[in-house]
Amino acid sequence: MSLIDLNGEWQLSSPQHPHISVPMTLPGDNHSALLAAGLIEDPYYGTNEKNVQWVGESEWQISRSFMVDEQALSASALDLKLGRVDTVARVLINGQEVLACSNMFRLYRVDIKPFVKLGENQIEVRFARADVEAKARAERLPFPIPSSMGSNNQIPHMNLLRKTQCHAGWDWGICLMVSGIYDAIELVPVRECRLERVSTEQFWQRDGSVVVKVSVQHDPIAGQPIELSLGELKQQISSDANSSSCASFHIEQPELWWPAGYGEQPLYPLTVCLDGQQISKRIGLRKLVLNDAEDSIGSAMEFQLNDFPITAKGANWIPIDARPSNETEARYRQLLQAAVDANMNMIRVWGGGQYESDLFYQLCDELGLMVWQDMMFACSLYPSTDEFIADVVPELRDQIRRLRDYSCIALWCGDNEVIGALNWYPESKADKVKYTVNYDRLNRVVGQTIREEDPSRRFWASSPCNGDLDYGDAWHEDNRGDMHFWDVWHSGASFKDYLKIQPRFCSEFGYQSWPSLAEVKRFVPESDWNVTSPTFESHQKNASGNSIITEMFTRYFRFPASFEQMLYLSQVQQAIAIKTACEYWRSESPTCRGMLYWQLNDNWPVSSWSSIEYSGRWKQLHYHAKRFFAPQYIPFQETEDAITLRLSNNSRNAHALKGRVYWMSWQGEVLGQWDWQAQAEADANQVVWSLDKGQWQSHADTGFFFAELFDADGGAAALQNTWFPIPELKGVAIEKANISVGIKGDSIVLSSDKPAFFVHLEHDGDGRFSDSSFTLLPGQPKTVRYLGDDLASLQQSLRVYDLSHSY
Repeated sequence: MSLIDLNGEWQLSSPQHPHISVPMTLPGDNHSALLAAGLIEDPYYGTNEKNVQWVGESEWQISRSFMVDEQALSASALDLKLGRVDTVARVLINGQEVLACSNMFRLYRVDIKPFVKLGENQIEVRFARADVEAKARAERLPFPIPSSMGSNNQIPHMNLLRKTQCHAGWDWGICLMVSGIYDAIELVPVRECRLERVSTEQFWQRDGSVVVKVSVQHDPIAGQPIELSLGELKQQISSDANSSSCASFHIEQPELWWPAGYGEQPLYPLTVCLDGQQISKRIGLRKLVLNDAEDSIGSAMEFQLNDFPITAKGANWIPIDARPSNETEARYRQLLQAAVDANMNMIRVWGGGQYESDLFYQLCDELGLMVWQDMMFACSLYPSTDEFIADVVPELRDQIRRLRDYSCIALWCGDNEVIGALNWYPESKADKVKYTVNYDRLNRVVGQTIREEDPSRRFWASSPCNGDLDYGDAWHEDNRGDMHFWDVWHSGASFKDYLKIQPRFCSEFGYQSWPSLAEVKRFVPESDWNVTSPTFESHQKNASGNSIITEMFTRYFRFPASFEQMLYLSQVQQAIAIKTACEYWRSESPTCRGMLYWQLNDNWPVSSWSSIEYSGRWKQLHYHAKRFFAPQYIPFQETEDAITLRLSNNSRNAHALKGRVYWMSWQGEVLGQWDWQAQAEADANQVVWSLDKGQWQSHADTGFFFAELFDADGGAAALQNTWFPIPELKGVAIEKANISVGIKGDSIVLSSDKPAFFVHLEHDGDGRFSDSSFTLLPGQPKTVRYLGDDLASLQQSLRVYDLSHSY
């Protein structure tokens, strides 16, 4: 018997809008269907967001017909399987309700055979208004549970509804209260025995071999043949009457799964077949430990893979689009490949979004991206009532069971900033004990459920968090646990404040920029090309964002000469901020074992902390990340008496490396030049060059330091790094650089008569460049490759920016 596919075209309608009846593609959302039908304007363009709010203030229903033949009717059951039903919905078959949904994060499976007939059948899903349901839940609470209204959510009480929190807006996100179904929908015929799920456990032996135990959950029927294969190994067992059957595979010489930059990512195909049903997975074999042992500083926060310490480098992940219909494989692959291309090895799935699709985790497995997985609670308080917990526990079981066999998952984290939120709201500040007990009751249930479903990984109560049952200030305490450091952005501290902390693992820190001109052209009419125009301000969701960016200009730079240069300089500023943090924390390794900046991506075109724009275009920050996250990097570090260059090797192998350091005037005169070579041992961090302050500090305003790291053969420089003794560049005499640009096919050759800083390439088409936002030295031409298919746009619209022409 074959599956019955219910994906594809449905019909969308609304009882409040009887004139609307349009096609809707599932998986997908209602806003995308209305946009495709021409019934709403593009909510991402101009100020259209406010014009589409009526969609979320309406009820919606989707329907279609499907055929059931005699073979399907002969099955003992006909299971309807669906997930990510958003959110409060009723499913009807031929007019009879078969399922009531109240949680977007549940995975549903219900036998609908009693409700179907031979031939044509009707399925209908009716979606209630999320805002109305949230308000009703608030009225049933025994005491108020505050939410992040205003600063983030635009819809009250979204914290009470198990729906993606940022659908109601965030300080980088549009408010689109979408509804729909975002996972595949199918009917599964069951002949005699239902195959429910498959899970694995890895037992590592002293000789380096591994035993993989495969557990098969099924209907309580004995004697049914179960066929299993793992790689080239095969077994057949019989089902057990207790609903769980097990088999073990012994792999004597396993190929190990490693994070990107530390090794390869082999995946073993696993297939389980029972009664005509099949579950297939790909399994990575690796040992995983979170080392949080006490030490002389406080306690470590270090992931160890296959007994080797890993420095986690990456960014935070939000849903890739505010309209889930746009969650395509191409876009997932583009973003995650861009993370790996920037030498990242970890992604944090943030708790105000969603448990991601299977495709996301499959790609992370393939690419070697470890995943810090938040549970879906963020920046609000949450109830601990019986009703709420009864909604949350099945969600957690569904998701942990779905995700636990992905090798990329490194940690289960209870929430994002909910411990901190206890200090944010008048209600919880006035009665700290009550709200702390409320938090602890829910968090303990979350932790207990996760430990029951996956004892192989650590449960981390919250991010940030100093450790189990520690309610300390993890925004400012840097000696243990994971830290969120927001003093530079939210508190107006200088970039130097990143140098005042030595976090064990910083899982959030960030600095905003405006979008590039190429991005702005896609959503802002030219008449609104001004950072305080109505359109531009509607695409800036952080209330102080434009002011913070502009005020920081006045500290570090000469004020930009135009709207276009303001956009460019904002991205220079963002890159400097995050580079300052990551470079210093890498130079302090192994004290710091994790740097996940906020944030990788945008879910619509917007001013934000992202390093990749909504279109997929790399901001300057992402090009810098490719350098400062490189496996071998050369961070500058200023000590009390010297400027030093360190060699950081985040890999399992030793490398013989060489490099060069210049001290150069702003006019291009070489004031000093030094060559060095060193043997970088695995996981090493060492000084390879230093210069006493007495030799340069009195002339600090005369120039800058520039370092290159060469390939082993001494050929082209593998990467570069620039350090400014005076970071307030507005006060130094940077001369205007005359940059010549030659384009031949996909190669761009740049040369300059003066040192040029933050030389950045941009064009209006798609694709990116092999390098950008770099320092270009006089007399040293640099060739950059265009990586894309839009050569015509490259020829027509290539723009080359540099700092000297920003004012």
